[in-house]
Amino acid sequence: MQYENEARVYFSAKSENESFGRLFAAGFLAQLDLTIAEMTDIKTAVSEAVTNAIIHGYETEAGLVELFCAYNKTRIVVEIADTGKGIENITLAREPLYTSKPEMERSGMGFTIMESFMDIVGVESAVGKGTRIHMEKMLIRE
Repeated sequence: MQYENEARVYFSAKSENESFGRLFAAGFLAQLDLTIAEMTDIKTAVSEAVTNAIIHGYETEAGLVELFCAYNKTRIVVEIADTGKGIENITLAREPLYTSKPEMERSGMGFTIMESFMDIVGVESAVGKGTRIHMEKMLIRE
């Protein structure tokens, strides 16, 4: 896919960097003059995906989270990836209220939230190799 503009950043998989991911995406996409609702949707989806990479991808291990943002005339593309433990059962992980970390009082709504706020959400994962979340938001202007 051709993009008009794109940016990629890597940061340590630490919970204190969750807000950095949100702000990076918002800063990069600010030039598009999105509505407040559109920007909020994207920031929320990015926050959920980054949190999942940190909490579930790496657990207590050190690692990097990759955040890619791009756009063209019709869509915004965001990808969040880790090289952590991967997801054993993607279908189960995408079920509302499912969590592999009930002891951490996780809500199990991460994928549901991403799917609610973005138009397309795709997941690629391999156990022991990591996970990549691909999200798109359509830019339909009248």
